[in-house]
Amino acid sequence: MTDLGFIDWCVCIAYLAVVFGLAFKSAGGQQNNEDYFIGGRSMNWFVVGVSMFATSFSAISFLGLPQRGAYQDFSFYLTILFIPFVITPILWWIFVPMFVRLKVSSGYEYLGRRFGLPAQLIGSGLYCIYALGWMGTMLYAVALTLQTVMGLTHAQYYLMLVGIGAFATLYTVMGGLRAVIWTDVLQAVVLGGAIIAVMFLAVGRIDGGWSGFWSIAAQHSKFKMFHLNPRLLSVENFTGSNTIFTAAAFGLFMYLPGYAVSQNMIQRYVCAGTLAGGRGVVILSAAINAVLGLLFLLVGTAIFAFYSQPGGLGLPTAGVEFAKEDQILPYFVTTQAPGVGLTGLILAGLFAAAMSTMDSGINGITSVIVYDWLAGKELPLRVSRILTAMLGGIVIGAAILVPFIGDTVIDIIMVIAGTCLGILLAIYLLGMFTRSANLPGVLIGVVVGLVCFALVLICTDIPKWWLGAFAMFPTFIVGAIASLCFPAPPESALRDTLLVRTSE
Repeated sequence: MTDLGFIDWCVCIAYLAVVFGLAFKSAGGQQNNEDYFIGGRSMNWFVVGVSMFATSFSAISFLGLPQRGAYQDFSFYLTILFIPFVITPILWWIFVPMFVRLKVSSGYEYLGRRFGLPAQLIGSGLYCIYALGWMGTMLYAVALTLQTVMGLTHAQYYLMLVGIGAFATLYTVMGGLRAVIWTDVLQAVVLGGAIIAVMFLAVGRIDGGWSGFWSIAAQHSKFKMFHLNPRLLSVENFTGSNTIFTAAAFGLFMYLPGYAVSQNMIQRYVCAGTLAGGRGVVILSAAINAVLGLLFLLVGTAIFAFYSQPGGLGLPTAGVEFAKEDQILPYFVTTQAPGVGLTGLILAGLFAAAMSTMDSGINGITSVIVYDWLAGKELPLRVSRILTAMLGGIVIGAAILVPFIGDTVIDIIMVIAGTCLGILLAIYLLGMFTRSANLPGVLIGVVVGLVCFALVLICTDIPKWWLGAFAMFPTFIVGAIASLCFPAPPESALRDTLLVRTSE
């Protein structure tokens, strides 16, 4: 699409140099795996909260939210609002107190205490499948976008993919969770700075400035958030891509499991060291998500207003001016502000969004392998670093293989990822809410959940954002009922593992 100018290259290189410097500084003083994976449980909650936002804000969001604002409306913002208004209270009252109280290093230690080692291994295995699939797909999607934006050859595409993956792996190997968190903070700043710069660029090119922007957007109903058929149980309300029910499905069956039982998030709840710190992390992350999510949608709307103003050329068409709609943000920047460094900042934002997801995932997978499958705290730190490097290589390999599996592999992996975490969340809910739940019941519930998911996936065309429900609810319901057919768990398994209100 464009060649990078000298200033753009300087911006990208400067960003990568600062990331490497933060990782190098973070490597000092690490003595054991608690330092490497949990930050010694002494990280500042504010820093961790910013990091948590960066981890959850993937490169797909970096490109997808402006696309939503440009080609659709604000209906997806309802999904984002589920984070502060629904997910955060659940984390505040249920999950963060549990993980902090038990002082877990791997979140799946809870499953081991409640149900036994097999449940712990199943939990960590489900997380690893989710994380590997998501990271490989995300890295592939970012490299593909960069190939289009930068006009890379096929060979250069592979070099870019391997380079991003290798760099994220390198600084994660060096600095562990501390490096992940501090580089995530930088990446959040870059994301915010990039999108603010684009916002002012777009509004500055609209006749009438801000008033012109608001006028055009309102005229085309771009700020509309609520889509709902008056017949609440109509098929359109459940299958449409922009309805209130769709927002609820995304929030409950995709976002909630990711925040509640994903190891890379659990690490952040416990590394602050206290319940107040863990709760502060989730509140801050939710607030940043709400603000920057809104800003990214506004940027897409401003790009729409620029192209739709009187005398404008009309919104560019995917497949003609560029490959896909989610490339509208880099297309706008490269055509409207070439050679001034903004393209480099957008590319740095893409790097940031990709690496903040990848570094957290690699560190999270390594931590569950170390604590759930190996010797945990007793394992030498050098072995943990070697495992981290190996997992980075596996993620790069997965990203290379993605295009050979099929064009719909991104949707497939996202469905599988959501399903893994949906089943995992059901196991946690069984442990926290039912005294009678036991290992045999959980195993039966997991099998039934997988079967139900497979049947729904194969035999129906239900939208993918609902599929998690068909994995989570059968696992929970059947697991609870099946547990009644086996001996009750011992009191030692219920101590500190059932849901209790934790006061400070």
